[in-house]
Amino acid sequence: MGKTLMIPITHSRFYNQTTTLNFDELVLELVKYIHIKPDAKYQIVVGSDSASEKKVKFVTAVGILRIGNGGRYFWTRSEPETCPTLQDRIYKETMRSIAFMQELKSRLKEKLGEEFFWDNKITVHLDVGTKGPTRDLIDAVVGMVKGYGFEAVIKPESFGAFVLADRHT
Repeated sequence: MGKTLMIPITHSRFYNQTTTLNFDELVLELVKYIHIKPDAKYQIVVGSDSASEKKVKFVTAVGILRIGNGGRYFWTRSEPETCPTLQDRIYKETMRSIAFMQELKSRLKEKLGEEFFWDNKITVHLDVGTKGPTRDLIDAVVGMVKGYGFEAVIKPESFGAFVLADRHT
């Protein structure tokens, strides 16, 4: 697995429709949600999105799905950054999702145990697809995600990026 990325996601504020949380509170909310129905099947998705503007704000969303029974999601937004090309934006989105997933998985392992992750419950959703201008970036960003030991999902299945995160860009 690759080295840990140094993006200060643990200092971010996370939002949903009803609350604002710090990173530790977010982890506790996810754990509480799982403990309500511990025998249910869960999937955790992380995806990032950004709008093409002169100064780009990146949004990273984390969703927890109770398979067949709904779910919840939270999101955070970065400070504006300069990002001159689509390729730069997609790479930064991918790295933000990887960094977030690394920290989240580490914290969840402390609370839920290693066995929670045995059946690929955790995926990184990328804002790239086989149609449109991002198709040439698929191999590179999927390789980045896999290089850090995570499963990558692209459009049209990557709702964590192009639906959840996109709502807040």
